[in-house]
Amino acid sequence: MAEHDVIELLMAQHGRIRDLFDEVEQAAPDKAEEAFERLTRALCVHETAEEEIVHPYARRKLDNGQDVVADRLTEENKAKRMLLDLHKAGVDHPDFWEGLAVLRTAVTAHARSEERYEFAKLRAHTSTAERRAMAAAVRAAESLAPTRPHPGTESVAMNVLVGTPIALMDRARDLIRNALGKR
Repeated sequence: MAEHDVIELLMAQHGRIRDLFDEVEQAAPDKAEEAFERLTRALCVHETAEEEIVHPYARRKLDNGQDVVADRLTEENKAKRMLLDLHKAGVDHPDFWEGLAVLRTAVTAHARSEERYEFAKLRAHTSTAERRAMAAAVRAAESLAPTRPHPGTESVAMNVLVGTPIALMDRARDLIRNALGKR
């Protein structure tokens, strides 16, 4: 059922993201950048799918949905900015690990807020069929999502306007870096 229910799918991804933070923190120095890239990709793809599929649905379906989603988008933008700063600095920057800890705290708090204020209410106000359809839509959105942080693209409109071109550039960059043996 987990792979067919959007709430279970997203909560499982939250768990995977927590595991990826652990992986980065525990990585050997020569593996930290690679682990951070995996974390970055997971965060970016996950958030884009939520922004395109889950948040718009929550806005329409939930009492006070506009406010619930506005709060989540503010948190997502803040996390994207932190993630972008960490990427620009790189894992060798003296402030990287402190910044990663701050990011982890923000992402963890954001996930808890989603689970409590958005997901629990969505579960109560949607049918199994709706949650299954949303899960399929989330997986489709993830297949086309950017793999790098792009603060300011937290709305459906921005994701539609610039998300696909950005995602293509991100994914092309990923392929080239992989082909060159860079992470």
